Amino acid sequence: MAWVLLVAGLALLVGGAEGLVRGASSLAGRLGVPPLLIGLTIVAFGTSSPEIAVSLGAVAQGQSDVALGNAVGSNTFNVLFILGVSALVRPLIVHANLVRIDVPIMIGASIALWALLADGSLGRLDGALLLGGLIAYTWFSIRQARRSPEASAGTAGAEPSGRERRGMAGAIALIVLGLGAAVVGSRFFVQGAVSIATALGVSELVVALTIVAAGTSLPEVATSVVAAVRGQRDLAVGNVVGSNIFNALGILGLAGLAAPAGLEAPTSLLAFDLPVMLAAGVACLPIFFTGHEIRRWEGGLFLAGYALYVSYLVLDSTGHDALAGFSAIALYFALPLALLGVIGSVVNALRERRPSSG
Repeated sequence: MAWVLLVAGLALLVGGAEGLVRGASSLAGRLGVPPLLIGLTIVAFGTSSPEIAVSLGAVAQGQSDVALGNAVGSNTFNVLFILGVSALVRPLIVHANLVRIDVPIMIGASIALWALLADGSLGRLDGALLLGGLIAYTWFSIRQARRSPEASAGTAGAEPSGRERRGMAGAIALIVLGLGAAVVGSRFFVQGAVSIATALGVSELVVALTIVAAGTSLPEVATSVVAAVRGQRDLAVGNVVGSNIFNALGILGLAGLAAPAGLEAPTSLLAFDLPVMLAAGVACLPIFFTGHEIRRWEGGLFLAGYALYVSYLVLDSTGHDALAGFSAIALYFALPLALLGVIGSVVNALRERRPSSG
C-alpha cells in the first residue's frame, strides 16, 4: 500500500505542477506582472501549502521535531536538490533582483530563525515576529513589481475584454486545480514514504528532515523542473527562493503561534541542521553572482552537497561504523573541493567583467 501511495502521489504531483506552471505563466502575461514575482509569491506560497499542513498537524499532535524539521529540511532540500535538478535539466538564468534583494532576504530570514531558536524554543512572540517579516516581504515584493516596466505596460491599456477576463479565469482555475493536485499528491507521497522510513527504524527528526521535507517539497520540485523544461526559468528559481522565505517566516511563524507552550528545538537541529540550511542559502550568492546563471556543473555541486547531508543524517541516526570515515572525507576533501570550485567561478566572472585594456 505504501508503494501505491508513492506512485499515485508522484503522478498527481507531475500533473499538478504542469497546470500550476501553465496557469501562473498565463496569468503573469495577462496581468503584465513579471513571472519572477509570480514565482516568488503565488507559486512559492502555494507550493508551500503541504509544509503548512504537515507542520501545523505536527504541532496539534505535540511533535515539535516534525514541525521544525519539516520546515528546516524543506529549505535545505529546496536549494540543494531542486535547484540542482532544475539546473541539470536546463541551466537557469537568475534575475538580478534575486541576487540583490531576495536571496539576501532569504539568508536574513534563516539567520532570524536561528537567532529566535537559539534559546531552545520557538514561542508565540517569536512566531508573531516571523509572520510580521513575511507580511513586510510580501508588501515589498508587490510594491517593487508595480514599478517594473511589465507592470506599467500591463496597466496602461483599456479595461480587459470579456475574452480576456475568461482567459484570466481559466488561468486562475489552472493554478487552483494544479495546486490542489500537487498538495494531494504530496500528501499521498509523504504517507507512503514515512511508513517505509519508520519501518526501517530511523529517528523522527531525521524522517522529518529528509523524507517528510522532501515529500512536502515535491510540489516545488515538480513546479521548478516543469518550469525549467518549459523555459520559465525565472519561475523555477523564484519558486525556490520564495518558498524558502515563506517556510522560514510563514510556516514556522504560524507553528510558533499555534503551539501553546512553544516548539522545543532539538540540540542537533541547532548545532547542525540550521547551519547547513543557512550555508545552502549563502552558497547561492556566489553561484548566482557568476554570470547570473546556475550552470549544470553548479547544479551537480548542489546535488552532491545534498547527498552528503542526507548520508550524514542517516549514518549518524543509525550509529553506523562508517560515520567517522565519511565525516572525515566530507570535511577534508569534498567541502574544500566544492569551495575551490565556487571561488574559481567567482574569480573567472570578475575577470570576464573587467574591461579589456587597449
